[in-house]
Amino acid sequence: MTALDLSSPVAVVGTGTMGQGIAQVALVAGHTVRLYDAVPGRAREAAAAIGARLDRLVEKDRLTGAGRDAARARLLAADALTELADCALVVEAVLERLDVKQELLKELEDIVGDDCLLATNTSSLSVTAVGGALRVPGRLVGLHFFNPAPLMPLVEVVSGFATDVTSATRAYETARAWGKTPVACADTPGFIVNRIARPFYAEAFAVYESQGADPATIDAVLRESGGFRMGAFELTDLIGQDVNESVTHSVWQSFFQDVRFTPSLAQRRLVESGRHGRKSGQGWYDYREGAERPEPHTAEREAPPAYVVAEGGLGPASDLLALIREAGIQVREEDEDHGTRLVLPSGGQLVLADGQTSVEFRDVVYFDLALDYRGATRIALSASRDTSARTVAEATGLFQALGKKVSVIGDVPGMIVARTVARIVDLAHDAVAKGAATEEDIDTAMRLGVNYPLGPFEWSRRLGGSWACSLLDNLHECDPSGRYAPSLALYRHAYATDKREGTS
Repeated sequence: MTALDLSSPVAVVGTGTMGQGIAQVALVAGHTVRLYDAVPGRAREAAAAIGARLDRLVEKDRLTGAGRDAARARLLAADALTELADCALVVEAVLERLDVKQELLKELEDIVGDDCLLATNTSSLSVTAVGGALRVPGRLVGLHFFNPAPLMPLVEVVSGFATDVTSATRAYETARAWGKTPVACADTPGFIVNRIARPFYAEAFAVYESQGADPATIDAVLRESGGFRMGAFELTDLIGQDVNESVTHSVWQSFFQDVRFTPSLAQRRLVESGRHGRKSGQGWYDYREGAERPEPHTAEREAPPAYVVAEGGLGPASDLLALIREAGIQVREEDEDHGTRLVLPSGGQLVLADGQTSVEFRDVVYFDLALDYRGATRIALSASRDTSARTVAEATGLFQALGKKVSVIGDVPGMIVARTVARIVDLAHDAVAKGAATEEDIDTAMRLGVNYPLGPFEWSRRLGGSWACSLLDNLHECDPSGRYAPSLALYRHAYATDKREGTS
């Protein structure tokens, strides 16, 4: 099954921001595009807005003047749904309500030809449920574009329970012919991106709710240590707190209130107060005129230790040993079987976040996971009230000597980046095991859909097969609610990896 021929007309119903974006993508690809909106005059307004964006593409040398003129000639505003009768593909981008989408698609089914492909751009509703009202639900597929559709490369092609393979394949190939990067996904709550991205927000909010750190510090650590483009608090302010919380609530409800997807009470209160982020002027941060952006907590300068003792290597943080030597600090290596840690002159230990808390041990400081310890500009440290001030100072001075800013947070098991990455990896393994998508498509979706620095499986391979499972096991002991219990898929992966490597 191949992509739709460019001679085939495409229709978009619903002319909001997303509808206009999808129409522009199909138009620039070479299709005749018909726009329809239930509000009189709205389709013509949308056509004019798309025309203005085509002008800007010409100004930026991304489209020729002749190409713009040809595209404008192919863009038509429809006054009635019956004008879409000869279309080969109709994409609905109307109100995110199941009844509204079902009624529209039932009406369209009586108008278009039997071979017309119907698509829904829903981001949170079940594609199966949307198509459940149709006489021929096999022709309905999910085409989930990301905003802004002309710029974002990712399209999730979602097969409902009744979607025909030929329909899904044609939609996939058409999205690719339009210059997008499609990924195939089963009709699972949240599809790929909105399912697997939940921990990025949830764990940041959980650290905040436990008073482990403030939003500015958590965001800075996610960016400067984790390598994420934006932190969770600033990103949800950009998305809109009401929108982000609604998606989280939808996924949680769709998974029968699975504790792994539990919404944040702090975010709920933010939404209830009307602080929806940038669009309302206030969210986690204040965007009103004259407001100052809070700075992340950064530790005062401390003297570096004269030496460290490396016991058993540092696993995913092994690059630190070279950096410490380059900073002129002596590294004494001891081959120990019982752990991977640095021992400081104080006698205190510096340990990579593993899901345990400092209060469980005598004089331990944890340090957070980094995407790249050489490139990271900030490192978070975690200590309990019982950790000696000297050990915290030596740990702080060590990382400062490596050119890093240091943020000391509360005694948070799994810290910030480590627990976030471990949970993302876990949900990704679980999704593959349940047939939601392939490893390759999940990695592609998370890199392109939410700009993650690595896909979950890329991260899993880099960190080692049992790293995420071990950290979540420890977190589950600290919080036995089930939120952090490793999935069976991750457990199997960890066990199989250890068996291959001869460590179990």
